[in-house]
Amino acid sequence: MEPGGVSVSAVLPAGGSGERLGGATPKQFCAVQGRPLVSYAVRAMERISWISDIIVVVSPENIETMKTIIEKYGHKRVTVVEGGISRHRSIFNGLKVFAEKEFSSHLLQKPEVVIIHDAVRPFVEEDILSKVVMAAKEHGAAGAIRPLVSTVVASAADGCLDHSLERARYRASEMPQAFLFDVIYEAYQQCTDYDLDYGTECLHLALKYCKTNAKLVEGTADLWKVTYKRDLYAAESIIKDNLSQEVCVITDANETVAQVGFLLPESLKSQIKVETVSISQSRNDSHLQSIFSGQYYNFVCVNDKKCAIQETQQLVHMLEKSDILYPVVLISVYLDISGNNSFSIGMEELASIKKFARETKKKNILVYGLLIQYKDPSLLQETVNSAAALIMALIKDRNPELIGQLLVA
Repeated sequence: MEPGGVSVSAVLPAGGSGERLGGATPKQFCAVQGRPLVSYAVRAMERISWISDIIVVVSPENIETMKTIIEKYGHKRVTVVEGGISRHRSIFNGLKVFAEKEFSSHLLQKPEVVIIHDAVRPFVEEDILSKVVMAAKEHGAAGAIRPLVSTVVASAADGCLDHSLERARYRASEMPQAFLFDVIYEAYQQCTDYDLDYGTECLHLALKYCKTNAKLVEGTADLWKVTYKRDLYAAESIIKDNLSQEVCVITDANETVAQVGFLLPESLKSQIKVETVSISQSRNDSHLQSIFSGQYYNFVCVNDKKCAIQETQQLVHMLEKSDILYPVVLISVYLDISGNNSFSIGMEELASIKKFARETKKKNILVYGLLIQYKDPSLLQETVNSAAALIMALIKDRNPELIGQLLVA
């Protein structure tokens, strides 16, 4: 839902050191499925047309790293700002690019509403962003909340229980939050050094310094923040799951291929959304071009094994022209219709497949091979079902260690 008639920009604080995560790399720059976490958060904002400017605030030593990420992943409407020594000081710096000429060589257009969202919360959808923006326009400030998972207790000086809070009455403050720009900017201007250095809650600043009571908006379960190493694994699992919802099965008009090309999608449909495309009909079709422009991240190419490598190379070439944000899975299906027990793909051809897969991995494309032995027509459905199971395993796992391997169904 687009918040009509409201100019909106976003500030993403990304200056944390990642001490709780452990390791030398700050969590916002840790790779998840080959892509830095901060890039996911930027992309979540960038894909929303009504967000005009995206300000990413990073520590001084990471400014060049952030600029490299922006260039590599083709991010648009993004300005990198040097952060302060605390979270609030960093956010304040991010707001200054809209209001203080001496702070920025290029003053950006001041928005009516500004979104503040952590760069390490990658799973934010347009719906919740729209809700907090509209609530902020009406109330001056708004923020997402979630029910408390655990009861909050207070300890006495001796380390024993002093009291506990009634969990049903309290909520966890989450991101995103949104504010009328003039409200939150005034709050930061009036903010004491103590609050700037030790405070963590933007809604509290709006209440304390501008008497603005924020509207609390119930958020979704995926608004959590990556804090510990286990959260990175959870984030990767969510991304893999999101990428495993659709597959495009590409076939040619060969009779045998067409038969497998019909049975395979039917077997896959119970587990994943399937689109079937005929190469012979769509090689130059705009529909096929649109599929390769980012609509799908999983492809299965069913072809006669004698030309499957060339066909796969052509598909990879088409993918290279698109904006690949996530690892793409491309499974080349070989059909063995020799009718004998010999395995007719030579060692030279296998070596060629592995070399090709290693090269395409650098381009964020994971190429796998799958052999379907078509010798007994009465067993074809069973073989295709086995192939479908292997395809789903490759799509869900997206394991780069298996690229170039030829699996047998």
